Amino acid sequence: MTLANATRSELTKQFTTSMWWILGIVLFLYVGATAAGLAATFGALANGSLGGEASNTPALPAAALPPVIYSIATAVGYVFPLLIGTLLVTGEFRHKTLTPTFLATPRRGIALGGKLVAGAVMGTLYAGLALVAAVGSGAALLALFGIDTQLTEPATWALIGRMALAFVLWVFIGVGVGTLVRNQIAAVVGVLAFTQFIEPILRTVGGFVDGVSNITRLLPGASSDTLVGASIYTNLGGQAPQGALEWWVGGLLMLGYAAVFLVAGWLVSWRRDVS
Repeated sequence: MTLANATRSELTKQFTTSMWWILGIVLFLYVGATAAGLAATFGALANGSLGGEASNTPALPAAALPPVIYSIATAVGYVFPLLIGTLLVTGEFRHKTLTPTFLATPRRGIALGGKLVAGAVMGTLYAGLALVAAVGSGAALLALFGIDTQLTEPATWALIGRMALAFVLWVFIGVGVGTLVRNQIAAVVGVLAFTQFIEPILRTVGGFVDGVSNITRLLPGASSDTLVGASIYTNLGGQAPQGALEWWVGGLLMLGYAAVFLVAGWLVSWRRDVS
């Protein structure tokens, strides 16, 4: 079987189940609600709508608001492409469909390659949903408060392009995790525990302890923020943090994580016999 046929098979598996659109709906609502809420809050602070002393010291300057609000798509939504990439592989182990997959595609490298290409398609789809939710709701609320949405600026569209790339890379990391950790429950719990608890705690500690930030900024979520170039977690001061890495470094770090997981999964799990 060719890579094109393997990819077509993987996409058929994805779109014949309900998981992809359930996660898509949750992603859209979650990102849209978060972006709208933050845009309304910071927009009201920036133009003085809330009144009082708070209006004189907005959490973010008006000019810095659009990229931070739009980047909510990746800042809070990255766990969804990571999960879909993980499920793309672990679902085969859980439902014992990997045997017919390998029978149809005996060359396991092509089988894994098909999952990566299919994952890139799914990542692009999820990126579209997240960007429509974040940019659509965020821009609408910012405009309502009289703040320039910056949608006519090339830098904004470059930001959007990098967010789409980040989604694809997160799927690749998820495929690598699923390849390495065969048990679906263990893989999903591990992904959620790391992204929602472990890394946020480490990055919070890094913000207060000297020297730790040099390590925490290399973590997957921080690398994603670096690639995008904006994040609610790193730009609360209205500018990039001191010593911030270039965006392409973040992309290489994410690609490195994906490669490490994929190679480890290939050596430890993917080549093993299945029943």
